[in-house]
Amino acid sequence: MENGAAQPVIVAIDGPSGTGKSSTSKAVAAQLGLSYLDTGAQYRAITWWMVSNGIDIDDPTAIAAVAGKPEIVSGTDPADPTITVDGTDVAGPIRTPEVTSKVSAVSAVPEVRARITELQRSLAASAERGIVVEGRDIGTTVLPDADLKIFLTASAEARAARRSGELKGADVQSTREALIKRDAADSSRKTSPLAKADDAVEVDTTELTLAQVIECVVTLVGEKRAVK
Repeated sequence: MENGAAQPVIVAIDGPSGTGKSSTSKAVAAQLGLSYLDTGAQYRAITWWMVSNGIDIDDPTAIAAVAGKPEIVSGTDPADPTITVDGTDVAGPIRTPEVTSKVSAVSAVPEVRARITELQRSLAASAERGIVVEGRDIGTTVLPDADLKIFLTASAEARAARRSGELKGADVQSTREALIKRDAADSSRKTSPLAKADDAVEVDTTELTLAQVIECVVTLVGEKRAVK
């Protein structure tokens, strides 16, 4: 490319919750000047909308019927990632235990996944310098042609400890049970399950500090860019 501009690079980071996905993805995007997208927030946002509008979460047909209604807008600045539904800032409300406990059921509905996947692909396509997209099915379903795919893992104990650290005063044991339950639901759903792509680089974060994980991913992106 002229002016020696780096080619846009698309990085998919998948893995279960509590592996450091968000912290890693945001930091890598900021360091490399890329856009950032938290796809989990989009599924939380549509779940929040369903709950707020009294949609029966146990009825996939009811969920499917209204999946196209909410307008979800994701800001992709890693320093200040925003999310709105119908113009309302929902960054706080989507993190409540109520939404967290219902997001797997809503996310499993094919019409919801189709709607959100389309949104994710258009954001990735419009990112001029490239983007770091984090989620659970990015490398396998959403962006199968991503330049670099990373799958973060960690032991259930490490993930629960991190999560309960984030959720002030949460009990590690109950957090661990909730994580395992959600992972099982997301790994076994028919539509785009949580899964590692064949060409993904697996990074076990159990024994690593956040800084080490970030450094590892930045290095992997650099290697990919060198051969592009």
